[in-house]
Amino acid sequence: MGVAEIAKLLSVSSQRVSQLAATATFPEPIARLAAGPIWERADIESWARKTGRL
Repeated sequence: MGVAEIAKLLSVSSQRVSQLAATATFPEPIARLAAGPIWERADIESWARKTGRL
């Protein structure tokens, strides 16, 4: 998942995803592409459940 997909999943802005991604508890991306970082969907969903965002 990229920033846009995470934003849609969490119902937040892309800017908010970038802020969240800078926190220590947010999952590490599996890769950093020219288009931006990407994450495993399962990692994001797990984090979102643990933090009450899903």
